[in-house]
Amino acid sequence: MPLPVVSGALLQCSMGMAPSMMQVLPINRVMFEGKPVANILDNKPMVNILPFMLCTSIANPITAAQTAAALGVLTPGTCTPLTVAPWAPGAPTTIISNAPALTDSSICMCGYGGVIKVVMGAAMTEQVA
Repeated sequence: MPLPVVSGALLQCSMGMAPSMMQVLPINRVMFEGKPVANILDNKPMVNILPFMLCTSIANPITAAQTAAALGVLTPGTCTPLTVAPWAPGAPTTIISNAPALTDSSICMCGYGGVIKVVMGAAMTEQVA
């Protein structure tokens, strides 16, 4: 059974250089283990998904510019997540504020080619179906 993702969960991007924390605003009014629980629509950059320090994707304009300035040597640039779609798949039978609950097996795609995964969902005892 997947675990729900709550505020403070640890995220990692395949193009990022460091993990990041998931921020869930308490607008959904649902709490697990005393923390706000996320749904698949909690994918907003700089609100829910914070930067992963540096980005190694050449599709990121900052990385591309820095790599060009370094004569083609990959030079990671500042990470600015560019999530364009909700998390998938979510929990189909657990609805949080009219959207499926976000689980620790869900992924989110970054517009620069990275895959954002939940490393640690932060909810350890409650499960969702």
